Amino acid sequence: MLTWSQNYIPAFNNLPLSAAIAALPVVVLLGMLAFFHAKAHTAALLGLACSFLIALAVYGMPAPLALMATANGAAYGLFPIGWIVLSAIFIYDITLKTGKFEIVKHSIAGLASDRRIQTLLIAYSFGAFIEGAAGFGTPVAISAAMLIGLGFKPLPAAGLALLGNTAPVAYGALGTPIIALSAVTGLPLETLSAAVGRQLPFFSVIVPFWLVWAMAGFARMREVWPACLTAGLSFAIVQFLTSNYHGPWLVDIAGSIASMAAMVVLLRFWQPKTIWRFDHENNHDTEKTATVKFSGRTTLIAWMPWILLSVFVFVWGLPQVKNLLNSFSGISFFKFPVPMLHDAVLRTAPVVMVPKAEEAMFTFNWLSATGTSLFLSGVLSGLLLGLRPRQLAEIFWGTLKRVRWSLLTIAAMLALSFTTRYAGLDATMGLAFASTGWLFPFFSPLLGWLGVALTGSDTSSNVLFGNLQQITAQQVGICPILATSANSSGGVMGKMIDAQSIVVAGVATGQTGQEGTILRYVFFHSLVLAMLVGVLIFLQAYVFPWMMPAMPK
Repeated sequence: MLTWSQNYIPAFNNLPLSAAIAALPVVVLLGMLAFFHAKAHTAALLGLACSFLIALAVYGMPAPLALMATANGAAYGLFPIGWIVLSAIFIYDITLKTGKFEIVKHSIAGLASDRRIQTLLIAYSFGAFIEGAAGFGTPVAISAAMLIGLGFKPLPAAGLALLGNTAPVAYGALGTPIIALSAVTGLPLETLSAAVGRQLPFFSVIVPFWLVWAMAGFARMREVWPACLTAGLSFAIVQFLTSNYHGPWLVDIAGSIASMAAMVVLLRFWQPKTIWRFDHENNHDTEKTATVKFSGRTTLIAWMPWILLSVFVFVWGLPQVKNLLNSFSGISFFKFPVPMLHDAVLRTAPVVMVPKAEEAMFTFNWLSATGTSLFLSGVLSGLLLGLRPRQLAEIFWGTLKRVRWSLLTIAAMLALSFTTRYAGLDATMGLAFASTGWLFPFFSPLLGWLGVALTGSDTSSNVLFGNLQQITAQQVGICPILATSANSSGGVMGKMIDAQSIVVAGVATGQTGQEGTILRYVFFHSLVLAMLVGVLIFLQAYVFPWMMPAMPK
């Protein structure tokens, strides 16, 4: 069996030069999107080609291993990520075809016709619920599609959905990122959950204000500060309590329910003095449509696809249900090692304390996958709304044709990510961050931010850099719990700029080919928020160390 050990400083044993070379695929990808206005699949394929060549020519990775890493990433991009995107857009298309989304739109407008309030309810509070239940791009797809249906223009809908999907990410998919971080570091799960829960609540309060400011400006944000504070503070308090006194599993779900409930109560007693809408909207027409009333039964039927979606996604995310659906081995669950790649790549010091073979397992859990829960909720919704099976098939085929190039893009993005990971390019960039000495607490969350930007997942970033954070923290004399939790907390701010999320947002808002514009819309917000996390971690390291939970004896 062919095996290969990663070399993290391949360019003349010079770390800065090696890190600059390792960053080239990311520079190519983001540069093509942001400055050359290339189509997303073109930029992704060019970035992949750059990563592949560097893996071979600079890092010395054997070609068979590089090819299988690329294939593994592309397969993961199609399943489960692509399957989630396709199924989410399928549900949205069903609501459009049946006309029910118009009723949903009126019901939300009846609760709050102000675009700022709608953004808080959907992009922040409801998106957090979907993140907690499913994660992996689902909340961006759903929130962005709902904002489009409410009349938001495509670019703001995509950007606001991405920006809103930040603070909940560390506890997404029933706490998966924290669970993975505990697994790779060996640190106690409850302690890591509590540590992240003493970092992110500050940003859970900030993000609603930031969200409205990004959309409408500072002055308009001040007009709705009670709503921003209510949405953020209710979520933050429950986020802190659940993460510290229960664990990582239900943090987002409990926090989002509290946030939505608090917003509904607030809106019964308070409304903004002026109703803010986009410049392109006709205020007179919007006021007329906001007054349309529907019966409770009609409104409930219109909301049924989204209610079923929430129920299915939540149930599918429960470990007991997932284990049951995966129990039919050979029928609903297939897990096998990727040929030639599994255990063939060795991670070495200083990324890990002892050499460790990298697993490469592909899981095809078609029944328990989140995308399947979305697909089934769409089919059931369509049948209950009176669509015939043939009509559902036609809608699904139309959705598939609409997102086919986006699926190619996602496959190429994940292929780039996996090639970068197995070749060790990501670890080289991580070591460059880790070499910052006493400033490391500031750069520690930026390393997590980089990891999510590269991999598209807070879970993957924690697996990638968790050990490195722990080792570096011990070397510079800060608490390992602080550095490892900072990886997850900083990573959430990278979620809005990772290529996978941008492509998902582009698909959901009908902006395929405009991914560079979406990236430019959110990049500044992502970087500044990540730096603010760095400031908080720096203060927790040297000024407020008592904020971190004590390690259990």
